[in-house]
Amino acid sequence: MAKQTGILPLEGTIGNVTFYKTKAGYLARQKGGVDGRRIATDPAFQRTRENGSEFGRAGKASKLLRTAFRALLLTASDSYLASRLTAAMVKVIRADATNVRGQRNVIDGEAELLSGFEFNPAGRLGGTLYAPFTPAINRVSGALTVFIPPFIPVNMLAAPAGATHFKIVAAGAEVNFEADQFVYGAAASEQLEINATATAELNLSIEVTPNSTNPLFVVLGIEFYQQVNGSLYSLKNGAYNALAIVMVSGATAIAEGTPPATPPAP
Repeated sequence: MAKQTGILPLEGTIGNVTFYKTKAGYLARQKGGVDGRRIATDPAFQRTRENGSEFGRAGKASKLLRTAFRALLLTASDSYLASRLTAAMVKVIRADATNVRGQRNVIDGEAELLSGFEFNPAGRLGGTLYAPFTPAINRVSGALTVFIPPFIPVNMLAAPAGATHFKIVAAGAEVNFEADQFVYGAAASEQLEINATATAELNLSIEVTPNSTNPLFVVLGIEFYQQVNGSLYSLKNGAYNALAIVMVSGATAIAEGTPPATPPAP
């Protein structure tokens, strides 16, 4: 892959060289590669087929998870989210110690590896919210919660310039990667002013299917607003909104009476 540096950037194909535009600039690459039929049948490409199968599975799982949280991702994600989340899903699949290479999947992998994943690098939750919070998952009841004790916004938020108000949002999803289905719910605080007055405690709760055996995900985020003439507007179309996965419970068999997952220390 080469980068175009001429005065007149090109797009299209000339001979066996293709010129195209990306966010990284104008690039060029030469046509070539191994014939697809050979990759599909030649024993020498067995590992390539296995890697391709698992990568495709990771891409499909990434798309389903993004769809589940689409309502929040519309204002809290970057243009590389699909590729970043797919790469994270590949790690989940490779942690599958049950199936042979090429047949490993998300269900038998380690979905918990997604905990801490940031959807918006321009506004990371870890660098925006410094107030302690406690996520919890109760598989028996299907309750997904995030508890945040009172905090002083000007001390515990790294708000972008121009922000006057904020809202804390939490969402949860029960995701069936095999059936390509999900159950989603969300909860949010009021729009609060960024000042030196302590907030009330927040207990954001979402309900999914009780006793589910599917992976469960809890995300937490912050949306920033600017007040103009008494009205609140999303700050820069949400470019600095933070959103991250804060707790995951992978697929498991649940027996009646099983205790809820133990939340991590804030």
